[in-house]
Order: sequence, then C-alpha cells, then structure tokens
Amino acid sequence: MNAPYASPAHRPASAAAVAAAAKKLDAHVRAIVSWHFSPATGSPFWLEWARKARWNPAKEVKGFKDLLRFPNFADDLLRDEPNERWVPKAYAKRPYMIFETGGTTGMPKQRVSWQDHLIDYSEFSLTLEDRYFPKNSHWLMAGPTGPRRLRLAIEHLANIRGGSCYHLDLDPRWVKRCLGKGDYAQAEAYKEHVVDQAITILRNRKNIHCLFTTPKILEAMAERTSLVGLGIKGVFCGGTSMTPQVVRFLSEEVLEGKAQFVPTYGNTLMGLACSLPVSANDGWSVTYHAPQPRAVLRVVNPDDATQDVAVGAWGRVELTTLTKEFFMPRLLERDEAMRKQPTARYPWDGVADVRPFGAQSGKIIEGVY
Repeated sequence: MNAPYASPAHRPASAAAVAAAAKKLDAHVRAIVSWHFSPATGSPFWLEWARKARWNPAKEVKGFKDLLRFPNFADDLLRDEPNERWVPKAYAKRPYMIFETGGTTGMPKQRVSWQDHLIDYSEFSLTLEDRYFPKNSHWLMAGPTGPRRLRLAIEHLANIRGGSCYHLDLDPRWVKRCLGKGDYAQAEAYKEHVVDQAITILRNRKNIHCLFTTPKILEAMAERTSLVGLGIKGVFCGGTSMTPQVVRFLSEEVLEGKAQFVPTYGNTLMGLACSLPVSANDGWSVTYHAPQPRAVLRVVNPDDATQDVAVGAWGRVELTTLTKEFFMPRLLERDEAMRKQPTARYPWDGVADVRPFGAQSGKIIEGVY
C-alpha cells in the first residue's frame, strides 16, 4: 500500500521554484501587513501596537524578512486581551467564532475566526487521494471537540468531499489533568470511553471510510478491532509527536498496510501543515510543510530566534500566521524539529520529526495526542 509514497514530491525544489515561492510570500506579507495596520481595515490591537512601537509596518514591511522587526509574539495575549481587540475593522459588523487552543486549567487562549478553518481544510482536501479518502463517503471525527475548530473543520472537510461526519465527545483537557495528578487509571478509563464511542459508530453506521483521530486513540481503537475490517481506507491523523517508530507501527500494523496514513501538524493558530508521503524509503520520518503563504514555519536557534538553524539541524519551531482574519508574527511554538530543505511539492522549508520542545530533557504531558 505504501508504494505511492515513494513519490516525486520528495525531490528537492528547483532554485526557480524556491525563488517564485519566496516572491509570492513577500507579496502576501505586504498585503496582509497592510491590511492589519491600515486604519480602514486593521484591528485595534495592531493599530495601537504600531503607535506605541513608533513605526508603520504597513509602509515599512516589504517582505517576510522584515517581520524580524517584530518581537516574538506572546501567546498569553490571546488569553489576556479581549477578543474584540483582534477583530479587523473590515469585519467589525460580522459576528465571529471563538476557537480555543491548549490549556488544562485557567483561562484558555482564544482566537477569533470567520472562514480561515474552512479555507485551510478546503486546501487540504486537494492533497488527499480519492482511492483512500473516497468522495461521497462518510467520516468519523474521533478527536478533540468542544471549543476547538477541529469539530467544524473536519465536518467541512467531509462535506466538501461529498460526505457527512460523525462525531464523539472528547475533552483532552480532562485527560491531561488526570495525568498531571498521576491519576493514570482515570485517564485510561476516559480513553476507553472515547474508544467505545468510536467503535460503536463504526460498527453501526455504513459507508464510513475516512477517519480523523490522534495517534494514541488510533492505536487504542486498533487494539479492540480491525479498522480496515470496519471499512476504514484512509486515516488523517493529528498529533505532533510521531516518531518514525510510531509512524511505521501505525502504518504497517495498526492499519495493516492497507489504509493510507496521513499525518498532519496543525493547531488553531496555524491551520495545518501537510506531510510529505511517508514510507520505509524515508525511514518513516515525517516532514511537514506549512500552508504557505497563509502561514510560515521556521526552525530557529532557541537562543536567538532571529537566526534559522542550518538544514538538517534541530531547533525550535517558530510560527507566523498571515491571513486577513488573523495576523500573528513569530510565535515560538512549544515544539522543536529538524529543518528540511524545500521540495518539489512544497518549495519552502519543511519541519521534520516534530516533538515537544525540551522533550529530550524533561517529561512532557501530551494526553490523548
């Protein structure tokens, strides 16, 4: 089954393709920065920020490199600032959605949105192979629900591919809270509760051939039943920590080498970065490329985030989001990765073998991810 993954997508990008992508990104940066810092269309937060900073990004930012003039974005702002402060004036009369990211206790980080999640997943749909994610078939979304945009995004993905989407209840914050307190029995019981819901739907509803879930839930489901035997042909999997060993296990054993395994790296702030096809040919390593120019990922020196690390070196992941709905420059993610060269499919840098920042030196609680 994994033969299609030995594809030309892995070939290095040509110099011309890299230059064209950089030119497109610079033009997009100019347009988005101008939008967010224009009194006619910009948001109260960024307009006030520019006044205090005493420079005019709308006039002075000419391309992506100029964003280094911004400090690293403090994501606590998404917890502390009123949501109205992030609303572009052009959207002022439109009710907004509120999506949350991360958090276990206390006030969660939030962002406002209108259609970004729909655009992100419409573009992602174009990367899926119809033989593994058949058109007009249904999906099961066995992942985080509640205030996360995934609930709506996966349903939109199913709908634009001609199907409907089944959902279940899953609160990852409860699992993380249990693990943080050392209550492993409760966390395991909750995981079983989630798996029970998922398998019940798969066994009682027909034409479900596509699945979204996390690596841990996927493995737990497969311990109870054959997902391929229940009709699953393609699995879109979210969760940052997928080592080559885990990817091989999920592809060859959990999915029996028959259903396609498509890992992605994403969150409420970025959208989702697509992976290059995975296979034994590449040692089951996963490389992701951001949905540029709407979002950009850099792998930077943890001690000086203005500097990229060399291709093939490890560093901290930095995210910049560039849409009309949401401008977020230079957020240092809680992840680290290896910087990869641009490819024929994605002629800009990739990030490989993503794992929590500091995973090599400390204990990380990932819950159901």
